[in-house]
Amino acid sequence: MPGGSLLAAQLLHELFAQANALLDEAGYAPQLLPMERLGEAESSPLPWDQIWLVAPWRLIAGSEALDRLGPWLQRAAAKRSLFGAVEGGVLWLAQAGLLKARRATSIDWLAQPLLQQHPDTIWHPGLWEMDLSPGEPPLLSCGRPLALPDLLLAYLAREHGEPLVRQVAMRLGLSALRARDERLMGEAAATSRLPPKLAEALALMQANLAEPLPTDDVARLVGLSRRQLERLFKQHLDSLPSRHYLELRLQRSRELLRGSGQSVLQVALACGFSSGAHFSNAYKAAFGRTPREERSSASRDLPRAGVDVPGAPLLLRNAS
Repeated sequence: MPGGSLLAAQLLHELFAQANALLDEAGYAPQLLPMERLGEAESSPLPWDQIWLVAPWRLIAGSEALDRLGPWLQRAAAKRSLFGAVEGGVLWLAQAGLLKARRATSIDWLAQPLLQQHPDTIWHPGLWEMDLSPGEPPLLSCGRPLALPDLLLAYLAREHGEPLVRQVAMRLGLSALRARDERLMGEAAATSRLPPKLAEALALMQANLAEPLPTDDVARLVGLSRRQLERLFKQHLDSLPSRHYLELRLQRSRELLRGSGQSVLQVALACGFSSGAHFSNAYKAAFGRTPREERSSASRDLPRAGVDVPGAPLLLRNAS
């Protein structure tokens, strides 16, 4: 899709190429299908055993692809083609009605909107997800391009065994594969190294970005005085609670500006800023440019990514 990760597309080709070199039987034949050639796919007999969608974390609003791709994906689902989704590829599958009661990856800052828009999907915030529900097409998804090797090698291990995957990983210089929950476990481990009261305060802040809690309330809810809470933040994070809270909200706003379709004002409100002016001033002080400049920069980057490799689902056809 336009704006999809070029790195992810290359990783798919490279990983399957390395698997092919080690397989005795017929392997995989990747084929890149640009969006402008979707008509060819619509009229084809769907020879692909796997369909991988590489897309940014947003749908192309107003695009006819929303209407055309859905029925085509449903045909592929009826054929039990495997679906692979990198980053926002899951949005297109959800739009086509193919994620009901299925497990798929999400990313932290989109967890709530995804749950509201597609409550029938089981959104998992880990590195990757592999849903092999009986009677349904296999569904593989990862939230970030660099999680793709972990996902794809886990799939290849299931299909061809651990020895092949160890050889592929060695060829690519991968020392260890990450489990689907490793990011979550890593975050939990990092939090566990902090004093429990400080970890509890940070969790409260993360859970209340849209409606920030006053420092006194955070201290009271974790059973500390304001002075004790400030001492913990200074000792372990070299910051004050209010400053750290602001940084969390600004980081979230930056992710939303770059990856969501929300307006600047909607982003401001979602991150706890009472006015556009207040948000703009705080954002510029932190990042050196205004929210509108950030949004404009992100929008300019997307078309360039789609020009180098015309965006589209990456289709895989078994060589046999």
